[in-house]
Amino acid sequence: HVQLVESGGGSVQAGGSLRLSCAASGFTYSPYCMGWFRQAPGKEREGVATINTCTRLTYYAQSVRDRFTISQDKAKNTLYLQMDSLKPEDTAMYYCGVTAGFCYAGRTDFQHWGQGTQVTVS
Repeated sequence: HVQLVESGGGSVQAGGSLRLSCAASGFTYSPYCMGWFRQAPGKEREGVATINTCTRLTYYAQSVRDRFTISQDKAKNTLYLQMDSLKPEDTAMYYCGVTAGFCYAGRTDFQHWGQGTQVTVS
């Protein structure tokens, strides 16, 4: 049973930082791709950042490049998203996802999702 549990969301002023965490368990894919997505009210879910857990290659949405950093601690089975220089347009529910295979730019067909953590930037 795959479980993804996000944490670390909250309210922050523009220019501030937050670090999201996603504790993962219950899957044995190899290789696998993990990532962060977000969905603002009235908008479709969009990819934020993904990481190939074998190659460590990362992909970022243009809107967050140079501000957000995705990383993974395999020993703790935890995925992170460090978000700096936050903007009001970053306000959304952030979701962690995992899928079998490799990441590639624009991949959205993730098999499993967490419940999400809210990020609000004012």
